[in-house]
Amino acid sequence: MGLDFLFLSGWLLAYKYWLVFLLTIVEGPVVMTFTGFLLRFDYFSFWPLYAVLMAGDLVADIGWYVIGYHAGRPFIQQFGKFFSITESSVKKTEDIFHRHHNKILFFSKITMGFGFALLTLLVAGMSRVPFRKYLVFNAAGQFVWTGVLLAVGYFFGNLYVQFNESFHRIAVIAGLVVVVLLLYGFGTYLRNRNFK
Repeated sequence: MGLDFLFLSGWLLAYKYWLVFLLTIVEGPVVMTFTGFLLRFDYFSFWPLYAVLMAGDLVADIGWYVIGYHAGRPFIQQFGKFFSITESSVKKTEDIFHRHHNKILFFSKITMGFGFALLTLLVAGMSRVPFRKYLVFNAAGQFVWTGVLLAVGYFFGNLYVQFNESFHRIAVIAGLVVVVLLLYGFGTYLRNRNFK
């Protein structure tokens, strides 16, 4: 048991950036916040972590763009209900998107799309936004968004150090849970408010 644990620990340390990259593709914001927390305790180096987080989230965004570009309508018809995406929300987003796609791409990234980030990425592909332009504006927003979430995680790590041993664990875990729930709840609220 002890040797297995040591092997697993060594493996995780050796491949921690690859693991962060893969997890960021699946759930970027949560991973960014959590690794910001770990950054405070020197589990990661700042610039390699920043680069890996950006790369992972951009890979996910490129995936949604490609789905939108090649199979947007069929995807939304078949799977849209699982992501709270309807045909009417797509139509409204497309109308706005054709006029302001540069601003939408940038601000969608730094605000998590106000709950419509996935829809924005799909519509970018469906609207045939030039890929280079999509990547530039998305990466610019990603640079800001990654820094913000890392800072949030790092700040909670700072609180962890300042409070006494029995209280700080509860405060940090509760804070991380609150941040995740607020981001999710705010996005859901805006989606329901704008598209009902």
